[in-house]
Amino acid sequence: MAAPRFLTLDDRPLPGQTVFVRVDLNCPVDEKTKKPQLSPRVSAHARTVLDLSRMGAKTVVLAHQGRKGDDDFISLAPHAKMLEQEVKKLAAKAGLAPKSSPAIQFVDDVCGPKAKSAIRSLKGGEVVLLQNVRYLDDETKFEKNGGKSELVSSLSPLCDVFVLDAFSCAHRAHASVVGFGLAGGPGSPLSSIPCLAGRVMQQELSALDQFHNPKHPVVFALGGAKPADSLPILQAWLEAGKLDFALCGGVLGSLMLLASGHELGATRAYLEKKEVLADLPAAKALLEKYSQKIILPSDVVVEEKDGGAPSRPAAPSAGAPSPPGVPVVLSADRLPSPYSILDIGPETSRRFSDYIRAAGSVVLNGPMGVYEQPAFASGTRVVLTAVSESPAFSLLGGGHTLSALAEFKINQSKLGYVSLSGKALIEYLSGEKLPGVELLREWGRKRAGNPAKAAPAKKGRAKSKRSK
Repeated sequence: MAAPRFLTLDDRPLPGQTVFVRVDLNCPVDEKTKKPQLSPRVSAHARTVLDLSRMGAKTVVLAHQGRKGDDDFISLAPHAKMLEQEVKKLAAKAGLAPKSSPAIQFVDDVCGPKAKSAIRSLKGGEVVLLQNVRYLDDETKFEKNGGKSELVSSLSPLCDVFVLDAFSCAHRAHASVVGFGLAGGPGSPLSSIPCLAGRVMQQELSALDQFHNPKHPVVFALGGAKPADSLPILQAWLEAGKLDFALCGGVLGSLMLLASGHELGATRAYLEKKEVLADLPAAKALLEKYSQKIILPSDVVVEEKDGGAPSRPAAPSAGAPSPPGVPVVLSADRLPSPYSILDIGPETSRRFSDYIRAAGSVVLNGPMGVYEQPAFASGTRVVLTAVSESPAFSLLGGGHTLSALAEFKINQSKLGYVSLSGKALIEYLSGEKLPGVELLREWGRKRAGNPAKAAPAKKGRAKSKRSK
């Protein structure tokens, strides 16, 4: 029997073991109250936390929120309460006794005396959530610092088993993602701490397995505000001959229209301001070679402001412009426009839906327009509905995609798999090696008795200079 590609919670006895689990509790934060809003990721990771508790592990949860300097860079204190509530809901849904649901103790310390004391005091089945790991300056500099990390050096002696559950963070070689499993920095041998995949990671990788040999026609529907994330996967799949059609919406659709020779007007000014034009040569190269497979919007919806004044440039999912204007449908042939493109048009929505309903496999990442505004939500709603009605196996990802599914009340039971990741999903499908996933695979090989030297966490394909 072939050895598993990675180890899971079921492959190692965990009762009484101190288990560090890296999850992704990053949530949207209300700009006024600074309070985090519940994310589907919190609900998903609750299963791993509950399972570890029921297995009798002493569970230490590691997570981040925001980035230093950003408005959403806050403490994880409220996240402990959210996670505890989600674990309780999951336990009740499973018919478990209330005592089966652990309390989530928050420790306002990352790796200092408070954190160490709380970890040492844990009993089997108990759970603590440590403070935001990005409070440490070297958390995101693990690779640059050659594997030096305050978090890892301070807490490794207390860690018996490391569980990586955050596929959405697996593309980053950060200390809390790969540090406990390596003896040094990326590329170094494995440490003595076994590394397992949590339930979310296990689900994500199993779903992605279905795209190793996808059923044709394979259709990608790519939108959102970051074309730099979409171009590498287009290039990889088109060059490999695995992609039949790429439906381009959101800012990618605008960029591709520009690459095809359409002038855009106000939207070009937005692309220039956001440095999206740096991706124009790559977009043109793909169009020249694969024009029959890259499907562009044939009509768009622009925002005409009161009095006919040009609208302020805006991007899908980049914040709603204020005050709202009037939606006006324009054929692509009528571009340029002094108004900003905020959605694909009705004809494009129908064409995209036809491709999706006839597909054998579908990948969707990102909304087609500024779905947060009702006037510019139609394209995203129509395309998501088509995916839910298609007989194809579908894989959907991206934070805004998750929000749109909830906003339009799309029945997720009709979808193949909804990933909690965006960037990591795209990088993985592009053929790039994700440091977190590679760590888990190294431990899978070690279990099989074939430990290869841990490969450096290098990307497998050239990327945009601005892509991070």
